[in-house]
Amino acid sequence: MLQEGILTDITINATDGSIMAHRAILASRSPVFRSMFSHDLKEKELSTVDISDMSLEACQAFLNYIYGDLRSEEFLTHRLALLRAADKYDISDLKEACHESLLEDIDTKNVLERLQMAHLYRLQKLKDGCLRFLVDFRKVYEMHDDFKVFLQTADRDIIAEIFQGILTTWSGR
Repeated sequence: MLQEGILTDITINATDGSIMAHRAILASRSPVFRSMFSHDLKEKELSTVDISDMSLEACQAFLNYIYGDLRSEEFLTHRLALLRAADKYDISDLKEACHESLLEDIDTKNVLERLQMAHLYRLQKLKDGCLRFLVDFRKVYEMHDDFKVFLQTADRDIIAEIFQGILTTWSGR
């Protein structure tokens, strides 16, 4: 239905293009979409939804998930965007799938970004995993320059948790 555009009745506008979809399917998977289409909001009146914080490709992956047709490589490629969308549109099973997936491949290139996302989206297991990676595995020392930049922009609560972990590790010696 989605791929062939059969009887579509809503246009989803992403940052770099549009996709036609079905209100009923979107509303059945997301209370946010249901609310948009049930009340006199511009989305209902204009038959469009602007998802201006997603690329067309990521938006297609999001819709593929909603329609039950998301391929694993597509999920892995877009899981950060999917996490944002899952949180924004209150799709808890997608949010949890992203959460679990992001735990699987934490490394020095992505740990700081994931730590911020874990804090922003209240993903405690991911936050704990990132903190463990930084502190218990002593990766924070290997990432001096990146960590320095992180300290200038990160939320104070995250910074405090990292330093608390470091102090706890030091005192445990």
